[in-house]
Amino acid sequence: QVRLVESGGGSVQAGQSLSLSCVASGNPTGRRFVAWFRQGSGKERVGVARIRSSTGHARYNDPVKGRATISQDTSKETVSLQIDNVTPEDAGMYYCAASAGVVDSFLPRDYMYWGQGIQVTVSA
Repeated sequence: QVRLVESGGGSVQAGQSLSLSCVASGNPTGRRFVAWFRQGSGKERVGVARIRSSTGHARYNDPVKGRATISQDTSKETVSLQIDNVTPEDAGMYYCAASAGVVDSFLPRDYMYWGQGIQVTVSA
């Protein structure tokens, strides 16, 4: 079993940086990959960044590529996400998710553990 708890979020001004944290505890096998997803109002949930726990290798999806940094602090079992130069398109619910699978994926169906989500709004 894996437990994921997000923090951060809230309201961010356009052009500023967004910072989120996820404490990922429980069976390490269940969190081979830890990812951040977001879901805008009326939109599908999409993966934005993921990190491979064993190596720290990061990968980013197109909506945030070049603006985001995902990192981990293994001593604190924390995975963090920072998105720079945010726009209104970055607003939505952000979810931390973990996968025990071997497939490197941004598809929600490949992640079996989810946090409760945290709201991010972007003001002009």
